[in-house]
This record gives sequence, C-alpha cells and structure tokens, in this order.
Amino acid sequence: MCTSYEANPNDAWDVFSLFPVPDFDYRPEIYKDYFAPVLRRSADEFETVPASFGIVPRRHIRPGRKAYDTMNARSESVADKQSFSDAWKNLQLCLIPCRTFFEPNYETGKPVRWKIGMSGGAPFAIAGLWRSWREIDGAQTLAFTMLTVNSDEHPLMNRFHKPGDEKRSVVIVPSANYASWLSCTTTDDARGFLSLFPAEAMRAEPFPLPPRKPKPADDSSGQQSLL
Repeated sequence: MCTSYEANPNDAWDVFSLFPVPDFDYRPEIYKDYFAPVLRRSADEFETVPASFGIVPRRHIRPGRKAYDTMNARSESVADKQSFSDAWKNLQLCLIPCRTFFEPNYETGKPVRWKIGMSGGAPFAIAGLWRSWREIDGAQTLAFTMLTVNSDEHPLMNRFHKPGDEKRSVVIVPSANYASWLSCTTTDDARGFLSLFPAEAMRAEPFPLPPRKPKPADDSSGQQSLL
C-alpha cells in the first residue's frame, strides 16, 4: 500500500488547471496525518482544499482502540469497511495531485524504497475519497484516502511489497478523466475508473531514504560526550 508520496508543487500546476492553485502551505513529502491538497467537486465548481492523509486521523481513533492505518482503501471492500463506506456510498470522491509515490521493493532480499511516477516526469493524480471531521475546538477539517486495486499481473506494480503478499496499486486517473471521475453519480460509475495505469507510461527507480544521523551520546552530567 502507498503510505507516502511526493506532493505536486504549486509552481507546476498546469496539468491541474481545472482546479485553483492551493492557497495554503504543505510539505514536499506527505506521510500519515500530514495535510496536503486534494481536488474535489463542490456543486458546480471544482476546488482545491487541504486534507490530512488517512481518512481516519490518529487523533480521531477512539481511546483504548489499537491504532490502525487508513491511507489506502481496497476497492473490493470499500463499500463494506466502516472507515470508508460512507464516503464511498456518498460519492465523496477526490483526486490527490502527486509527483511520485513510494513503495518498498524486496528484490534484493531487503526492503528498498522506490519512487514511482510517470515516464516523462509529469505530475498526475490518484483517485481517492474524503470525509470531514469535527475537531475539539469546533473547527471542521477534511481527511482522505487513496483507492487501490489488485496488481498481481501488472508488470511494474507487482514488483513491490513483501514476497508472498498480494500486490496492490493506487489508481491513477488520466488527466482527461478528472472532471468525469469527480462527477460520478453512482458507485457503479465510479467503479468504472478503478483500473491499473499502463506500465509503459510509468517509471520507477530506487530512492532510499538517507541514513538517520545517530543521536549524540551524553555523559552522566548531561553534557554531550567528547569521546
């Protein structure tokens, strides 16, 4: 599943010209609970709004309940899972603008972070769902998830995740279909968009995280050790 991605910067917004350029700040790489732009339809207008990654943010998981991830929603069960079903049945569809997304590759025997994007490097959008949350201070916020499909037979996306695990891929929506995806009037219509993107139009390469810097050792007095 995709748990992090590179958000598309505001200065490369041409492919998303149907939607306003974000008027809020966000980080270059998006992880769980980070806010990022999502594109959606509101009445007869298209809009760009901030939402946090994971349709059930950690702060809204009930006390005493084991933490769980909702950054991805399986298309096969999206109508049945409590975390996603209302957003799906109410057609709360969105697009997540990206530059690349990240997946683990185990072909060396160890997990290596790879980045995946379009063959020409152009930005693209992933199909998602959104929902709203009421915060403690009364503010209304949004959160989102990415829809995924089986990719066991996909020449590129079947190279990721642990050996033996089912292979999954996010759903990349062609730019010509942005308005149509956000304008679906039934869940059957929406399911027609949930397919794999052609492997020949994609590119992937290793992109490991830089090694973490070791924490400085402290002596018994609390001062940093010089040894």
